[in-house]
Amino acid sequence: MNKLGIEDLALEGKRALIRVDFNVPLKNGRVADDQRIVGALPTIRYALDHGAVVVLMSHLGRPKGRVKPEYSLVPVAVCLSEHLGREVRFVEDCVGPSARAAAEELRPGEVLLLENLRFHPGEEHPEQEPAFPIELASLGDCYVNDAFGTAHRAHASMVAVAERFDRRAVGFLMAKEIEYFGRALSDPERPFVTILGGAKVDDKIPLIENLLDRIDVLLIGGAMTYTMLEARGVRVGSSRVEKDQLRLAGEFLERAERSGVEALLPEDHVCGAAFEEGTETRVTEDQEIPDGWIGLDIGPKTVATYGARIDQARTVIWNGPMGVFEWDAFAAGTMAVARACAESDALSIVGGGDSAAAARQSGLADRFDHISTGGGASLELLEGKELPGLAALTDR
Repeated sequence: MNKLGIEDLALEGKRALIRVDFNVPLKNGRVADDQRIVGALPTIRYALDHGAVVVLMSHLGRPKGRVKPEYSLVPVAVCLSEHLGREVRFVEDCVGPSARAAAEELRPGEVLLLENLRFHPGEEHPEQEPAFPIELASLGDCYVNDAFGTAHRAHASMVAVAERFDRRAVGFLMAKEIEYFGRALSDPERPFVTILGGAKVDDKIPLIENLLDRIDVLLIGGAMTYTMLEARGVRVGSSRVEKDQLRLAGEFLERAERSGVEALLPEDHVCGAAFEEGTETRVTEDQEIPDGWIGLDIGPKTVATYGARIDQARTVIWNGPMGVFEWDAFAAGTMAVARACAESDALSIVGGGDSAAAARQSGLADRFDHISTGGGASLELLEGKELPGLAALTDR
């Protein structure tokens, strides 16, 4: 995935139209977590330092094509101004006369943030508003995409707008995502260990199928564990089991064995008497979970086994928590995996979403080689799917 980069564009005197991912949480009218904004700063600063004026476009939340004040990007403009140390101009629409006038009035060194793209139905459904991508594209002289978190969506700002420019480049954040996942998928150092957690088997089977011929060790946790254990005839008490996925889970485990992949399921569990935060807990002695109990985290034996495999690895990809890490009583397994990955000498990549949140919660986020900004995008990349937002960009 060798794409044209922002450094390959002639930016002097140009309006750089940059798709960023500022889909950040808000609380009391302020940005509650600015990591995605911070992640975009190198690209924005590079464009400014090389003589461009910058027009930024992003979505926020799911307003479903309607103007909803609670999804306005005004708080993002305030936060971005603080980080850049300069005023970020804001316009109350992303297309139309006001947006066009604001973009044309920009002077060197100025930044404009457009209002939420998803206030228009044409962003998610370009066929409903054919003029929408045309108007958006008219706001820039060159196009840069730095929104990896939305790269798996064929939305107007990701594809139709890009296609109206001759040269469509990646920003530094997008380039970093491509580099790290490319290294892991195309030429990994071995042993290559993948850690998979999460709730649903069918969400992860495409990913597993794409990785089986590439990896050496697969460590499995999360709620999907119990479906796989039941498929092997292990009692799992009242744990969540996807009955309609039992055959698929069993077939996957057989295929992993045939492929020579060491696929490990938990040896023990931390269980709860009920699925609630303050419930009574117990640790099992082995894989079996007693009747009436719910598996909610991997146990200490499993933590030791998984930690040893991670310590031996040279490449690690982690996607999905080991348990209900949001509750302290069931966070130990996920935090132990985070610690093992962070302390490993391996190239360590976290696949976004809940795993990224867990890595940050562990306090060791800065010790991972890469924490992806896109949960859904990283998952589809690992599944071997083509990401529309990447495919729309210019190859070198």
